[in-house]
Amino acid sequence: MKRDVKTWVMRGVFVAVTASSLSACAPLVVGGAVMTGMVAVDRRTAGSQVEDEGIELKVASALRQSIGNRVHANVTSYNRQVLLSGEVASQAEKDRAEKLAISQDNVHSVVNDLAVIPPSSLTQRAKDTVITGQVKAAFLDAKDLQANAIKVVTERGQVYLMGRVTAREAKRATDIARGIGGVSKVVRIFEEISEQELQRLSGTTATPAKKN
Repeated sequence: MKRDVKTWVMRGVFVAVTASSLSACAPLVVGGAVMTGMVAVDRRTAGSQVEDEGIELKVASALRQSIGNRVHANVTSYNRQVLLSGEVASQAEKDRAEKLAISQDNVHSVVNDLAVIPPSSLTQRAKDTVITGQVKAAFLDAKDLQANAIKVVTERGQVYLMGRVTAREAKRATDIARGIGGVSKVVRIFEEISEQELQRLSGTTATPAKKN
């Protein structure tokens, strides 16, 4: 029964996010796909989360001002590491995008995976949104993963995974993502932590048991 509830919730997310993607005019996307209404259990500090949101907005704004709306570029920041994904018209635009991203305040590093090809179609982007939702749903079903600790971005069937995870979690998440239909490749952009660090983080986020 719980699995059925999750399935219907995820279907609702797919419809909402897909509709939003198809109606949006701006080609620059900030933060990738988001699971609406889900209370996030994040392994970043509150300050880092706020900084990442600011970084995404600043980088997207800089790209829009410099390159304009002729590209389809997605900006995702996790713990001050920026992922650039999508499509640009030339190598010069790809290089310019990376320079703009790394020049923003608080950005520690940039993973530039912009492809020099024509922009993806709305149909492909809708498929990518569905894949992202399916990967997140599979993470929710996995009992040995904290699903909301992993950010998922999909471009042209290629899935990017970001987050602070252990080596065990990284392998498990990668194996799950590779098993989703339509996924052509999984790119791991993880910050590895130890099992001891995971226990410490879990202990600080756990809800204390109520006293009778």
